[in-house]
Amino acid sequence: MSQPNDRYTANMLLSTLSAADLDLLKPHLARVPLAREQVLVVPNQPIEHVYFPEGGIASIVSVMAQSGRTEAGIFGREGVSATGLLLGTDRSPHESFVQVGPSTALRIDTDRYLAAIRQSESLRAMLLRYVQTVIVQSAQSTATNATHRVESRLSRWLLMCHDRIDGEEIALTHEFMGMMISADRSGVTVTLHILEGAGMIRSKRGRVIILNREKLEELAGDSYGVPEAEYRKLIGPLGRSSFQQTVDGEEDQFRQQP
Repeated sequence: MSQPNDRYTANMLLSTLSAADLDLLKPHLARVPLAREQVLVVPNQPIEHVYFPEGGIASIVSVMAQSGRTEAGIFGREGVSATGLLLGTDRSPHESFVQVGPSTALRIDTDRYLAAIRQSESLRAMLLRYVQTVIVQSAQSTATNATHRVESRLSRWLLMCHDRIDGEEIALTHEFMGMMISADRSGVTVTLHILEGAGMIRSKRGRVIILNREKLEELAGDSYGVPEAEYRKLIGPLGRSSFQQTVDGEEDQFRQQP
């Protein structure tokens, strides 16, 4: 759906807003650089800023004293940080930081962000739709890690990262991929060799190049596609695959509802 603010930013969530809702945020948004490993949300600390990424990939990570770090979700230019603010809390037990970068984001102070939301029910409704997609993604990750083999889990996360970048090359360390799929470093290495041997990817030091997306989708199976479909239904386009096939008219009609 074409929007009058398409050229303002590469952030897809902001680009779906009506001109009136975007105008509530625009005076308070500042474009800032996002560096790799930059922390966007500090666990259990008041959230001072909200980020609308224009590229790259940020991770939402659970840090447990005995089990280490496990990724709970990812977002990029389709989303926004600190979704808990929309649910009435000023902090999160999870850390959010940039895993794939550098890039840029539009940043807004938390108090300005919440003030704008209080002024517009339609702005609040759109942002809450995004919260729903984050919840669905988290639930899908839990189900995938419980029921799918490591090859399928890695295929799903590579597809999700691929959806959020331009080109075919993703800067991903083995440590990051281990967090993504709840596997140790040796398990990641073996799995990458399997995918590479099947012609799906090429793995280099700190990089993964997507060679055959269709094969990755076949291997991921039903672990991939549900959160992406939810985003397209509630907000707008997301992804590169056959899962994108929806009725555009129905999506547009839904997104235009107050």
